[in-house]
Amino acid sequence: MNLGSYWESIYRTKAADAVSWYRPHLDRSLSLIESALPLRSAAIIDVGGGESTLVDDLLAGGYQNLTVLDISHVALAVTRARLGGAAGSVRWICADVTRFPLAQPAYDLWHDRAVFHFLTEPQQRYDYIRAVQSGVRPGGHVIVSTFGSQGPNQCSGLDVMRYDAEGLHGEFGDRFRLIESSTEMHRTPFGTMQQFLYCYCRMA
Repeated sequence: MNLGSYWESIYRTKAADAVSWYRPHLDRSLSLIESALPLRSAAIIDVGGGESTLVDDLLAGGYQNLTVLDISHVALAVTRARLGGAAGSVRWICADVTRFPLAQPAYDLWHDRAVFHFLTEPQQRYDYIRAVQSGVRPGGHVIVSTFGSQGPNQCSGLDVMRYDAEGLHGEFGDRFRLIESSTEMHRTPFGTMQQFLYCYCRMA
């Protein structure tokens, strides 16, 4: 399967608020980011940011060094259009994170809500974690949110992985020091409930 084409099709045929992971604001993510990085000049990458409003809220909160990475041109175009002139202050990357070379540590914080659980093959997870290790500065922050152990087995027609905190942290290994983990129940636009797990780590 060509994942780029698959996700382009999803975003072309569904409105931003018509996908199961949609939330008007990613309050938990924003709270973790603000706690981890009070310095507004810190470099943040939102992986799988797509049509998420997290970048809007970070800009509104005064963050100045933001990157949004997503596999879908369509999703990024929607967000850029929504931001208007403010989009010029954000770096936009259209790429598969498991294949995009992050050759040097450039980021103080890596955020991902709902990408990692789509990586069902060990090699995909290995490549993703290698990208985190390459892209995040020593001592930097890593926030990853996936479906929890009681979450769904599929999303958008694709199989997904489900995690508890020990299992998710175990995927990343000893270079990542777990600071905190939590779960929250997410109500989808269709009225169903999904369990999300949040793990916040520091890089050694």
